[in-house]
Amino acid sequence: MTLTRRDLLRGSLALRAAPSPAQPAAGPLNFLFILIDDMGWTDLGCQGSRYYETPHIDRLAAQGMRFTNAYAACPVCSPTRASIMTGKYPPRLLLTDWIPGRKQWPTARLLVPPFHQQLPLAETTIAEMLKPAGYATASIGKWHLGGPGFAPENQGFDLNIAGTARGSPESYFGPFDLPGLKGGTKDDYLTDRLTDEAEKFIRANRDRPFFLYLPEFAVHLPLQAKEQTVRKYRAKTDPAAPQNNPVYAAMVESVDLAVGRIMRTLDDLRLADRTVVIFTSDNGGLRFEGSSKVATTSNAPLRAGKGHVYEGGIREPLIVRWPGVVQPGAVCDAPVASVDYLPTIHELARLRAPLPAHVDGASIVSLLRGTGQPKRDALYWHYPHYSNQGGVPAGAVRSGDFKLIEFYEGGRLELYNLKDDIGEQRNLVKRDPDRARAMAALLERWRLSVGAVMPRTNPAYDPATSDQGLTGYEPPTPPV
Repeated sequence: MTLTRRDLLRGSLALRAAPSPAQPAAGPLNFLFILIDDMGWTDLGCQGSRYYETPHIDRLAAQGMRFTNAYAACPVCSPTRASIMTGKYPPRLLLTDWIPGRKQWPTARLLVPPFHQQLPLAETTIAEMLKPAGYATASIGKWHLGGPGFAPENQGFDLNIAGTARGSPESYFGPFDLPGLKGGTKDDYLTDRLTDEAEKFIRANRDRPFFLYLPEFAVHLPLQAKEQTVRKYRAKTDPAAPQNNPVYAAMVESVDLAVGRIMRTLDDLRLADRTVVIFTSDNGGLRFEGSSKVATTSNAPLRAGKGHVYEGGIREPLIVRWPGVVQPGAVCDAPVASVDYLPTIHELARLRAPLPAHVDGASIVSLLRGTGQPKRDALYWHYPHYSNQGGVPAGAVRSGDFKLIEFYEGGRLELYNLKDDIGEQRNLVKRDPDRARAMAALLERWRLSVGAVMPRTNPAYDPATSDQGLTGYEPPTPPV
């Protein structure tokens, strides 16, 4: 289940042993961006899971590059999705929590700041960036970046299937009442229907360049899957194992089967050689929702999960397949983030127009080619909210192997060496105070540069009633 150094070494050896790829296809590239909702870092076989079965995604990793230090820009969904679309950090967009966000707890220690309830139309999305170059564009699946007037069709997409302001489906089973996806029966499964629509779009645009954004609703709550698949995992469940939820496992398999179908469609239409596939998630795997003490998945060896700025809440699976360029089976340990996708696609598409203003991300094309690394000092996070999963307002910065977390309730600092302590168990603040101060100053300068809005002290704060009932059910902060 756990991704070990041996796993990483095996991937590195496979990279060195792999044959040189064929030459890249001529002409404009297609882009297929598969975004899984709430998928954790270890929810794939190629990422160490011994419970979930993901042969098609594992095959995709064997054909492309698997990133071991890929991050979401936020530990919850809407801000990360906005960062993907624009290449900008969430605080620069003033979109720092899931839409519409958690209601302010009256006696919480902090008053959380307001934020946009949609991705502003003034921002340039990947779709809007590609359309002048002749790309057909589609968003098929979860949108969660605004409702009427701010839907995918208002943000550069020719086609919107199923995208609304909602963050989760009413049900994964039909009949459906979503844009472009109506009706069906109780036997229809949402992930399958989205795959049908994705295949239709690819076939209809096989003779022109396309950008297909496929943000799956799965594996987000509600936990619902086909009973036959649930029975399969129930039979192999070990209650003592970290990952042991058969319904969630069946949802992971539904996503894997969808990926397999779409990859087969690209092969059948002879489009695979000129289609860049990006597969990732929007935040860490869900551990505990609300006050629940029943785990949905495990991100071990990472700490915590969705809603927390610990690694389990922000580190993501990422696979990029670029036939003819990326070495099959390649493994990349360089830190990358969701703000990097727009500038990467901009470079891959060889667009003449410059990047939109104030893009925070960096192209990772040099990593894909194996020729270098993006030039930047650090990666940053700003989450000034209380999450449904027990996370508290905090910010973080990663520079090299070191990561500093600043908790906004009282200003507590935690410093970790992720190379030696991926589980964030040994707080080094007292052992390395100079580094902690320097990284805290770096984080503060970044917040000022992007206009990050901080939470304020709540005059109605009452320690006796400030507990929101959101335990997160995680171990307490490690001793210094």
